[in-house]
Amino acid sequence: MASPDRPSQLKGRTITTESSIIHLEHGNLNVRQDGPRTAPALLLVHGSGTSGRSWDALVPLLTASHRVIRIDLPGHGRSAEPVGRGYETSEQARTLGAALDHLLVERVVAVGHSSGGYAATALAEQRPGLVTALTLINTGPSLDAFIAPETVAFDPAHWPPADEQIGRFASTGFRAGFQVPQELVGELRGMSYHAVTSALRASTAYLSRRTLPDRLRTLGKPLQVIFGDQDRRWRPSSAADYRVVPGARVEVLPGAGHTPILEEPRRTAELLLAFTV
Repeated sequence: MASPDRPSQLKGRTITTESSIIHLEHGNLNVRQDGPRTAPALLLVHGSGTSGRSWDALVPLLTASHRVIRIDLPGHGRSAEPVGRGYETSEQARTLGAALDHLLVERVVAVGHSSGGYAATALAEQRPGLVTALTLINTGPSLDAFIAPETVAFDPAHWPPADEQIGRFASTGFRAGFQVPQELVGELRGMSYHAVTSALRASTAYLSRRTLPDRLRTLGKPLQVIFGDQDRRWRPSSAADYRVVPGARVEVLPGAGHTPILEEPRRTAELLLAFTV
């Protein structure tokens, strides 16, 4: 079911905003679309433990030229936990592909933040005719690039965790001194323990089988990598690992941490638009 569109006019195009629930075999998905339906499509894929809301600051900067599609991954945000499927990255990619088919999207630039970059890459691996290009934002290239201290141990017997515990867990997701947005704290608290831990394990498993630069090198897709130089989860210099991909455009954002889509949305949007327009 979809909420009513809210149309407006910009440069002769009708821009609409629509939230809907897509009913798929393995569970319902929450989808948000912004921008002209006739414009080139951008798929924004969020990371583990959050939802499409993590892109809220960036989306208004993209809708003048793109149809922006956000899909809450299974078990995240307002999407149901998968029925009869796990949280493996390959399954997330299949779900994204099915949702885009439902939306009649034939070609899309896939943009992933953090572990969302793994789902975006897996989608390109599975559906090379659908994904025309990739942008990865602070997506770790290999496990040896991970630098965050040991994460907060969540106790399934005391779930959901308190705000303070979630805040400690999420703090390395931003540059030092940046306040963790309260709405994102609420997003993680609203997830099940199984969904949070399974999604995190799935990302690690995907990366352990094959590094991302190695996967992308054989894909042959245009690639943009955006990395904040104050990332506290992935070694910022590891962004250079992606240069082995022919033609890769590697962009470093000075002063930004792991989540430039919230910390520096305007600078992030400028880089993304320069790559996609």
